[in-house]
Amino acid sequence: MPEYKVEVLIENKPKLRDPEGETVYRELILKGGYNMVKEVRTGKMLRIVLEAGSKLEAEELVKKLCDELRIYNPLVSTLRVKVIE
Repeated sequence: MPEYKVEVLIENKPKLRDPEGETVYRELILKGGYNMVKEVRTGKMLRIVLEAGSKLEAEELVKKLCDELRIYNPLVSTLRVKVIE
């Protein structure tokens, strides 16, 4: 069975505050003189390698894994899953 590398991006929902992103923006970006930057949002990225029958199956398995194991909180976070290999 082929092996796939899958990236999972977990971010706060757009309407929710991102204190870490706000701090990076205010204390590093703006103080560093990068005034062209308008916003910074932080998140978590997971890279999962697994065996699956197809890219679609790999993506579905990772989504299921994230949901069932509560890797993220769907009330406050968004989840994006992308097969990269």
